Amino acid sequence: MANILIVDDDPAVQLTIRLLLERASHHVTVAGDGRKGLALFEASEFDLLFLDIYMPGMDGLETMRHARALRPAVPIIVISGRSITPDAYAEPDFLKMATKLGAVASLQKPFRADALLAAVDNCLKAGESEGSDVNASRR
Repeated sequence: MANILIVDDDPAVQLTIRLLLERASHHVTVAGDGRKGLALFEASEFDLLFLDIYMPGMDGLETMRHARALRPAVPIIVISGRSITPDAYAEPDFLKMATKLGAVASLQKPFRADALLAAVDNCLKAGESEGSDVNASRR
């Protein structure tokens, strides 16, 4: 069971992710924007962070930058509902950009339940191995 923070401004997305994660026996905390999410992230220990890219106020990339500075080992999954298009004149692919900036995984909305749960499992396993590497180097 992991302690997971979801930061997304869409209540329907929050509810969907929360239900999927709680059914998988995880403890879930939800924030509706980057500032609230960052405050919760600072106040508690989380094993995984879900971040929406597009949010009012502090967006997901900015929130991720602050979260990485606070706890670089916590895995981050970024999510976005914007379309990914090969059009050269379209906006940049922020999901790809986020993974280059430190997100462990990304999901395009709408996502399938099995894809979300697989991403969570992979990120938690990666976080566990990083944590054991850090503990081994401290000895």
